[in-house]
Amino acid sequence: MRLRGVVARNLRRLRQAKGLSQEELADRADINRNYVGLLEREEHAATIDMLEKLSEVLEVEPAAFFARD
Repeated sequence: MRLRGVVARNLRRLRQAKGLSQEELADRADINRNYVGLLEREEHAATIDMLEKLSEVLEVEPAAFFARD
């Protein structure tokens, strides 16, 4: 699986584990809700700055987005 897919899968998993919708995550991260969907569908690649912002909201280390199970 490509790294973009790994990040997308982990973002979805971490978001759902927190019980957040895409819209709630986007609101807390101060980003567009559509952008979260694009990331989760692998239609857009997140920047390092974006991963840092999302990791703060999800209360995980940024490295969690790169974990391969």
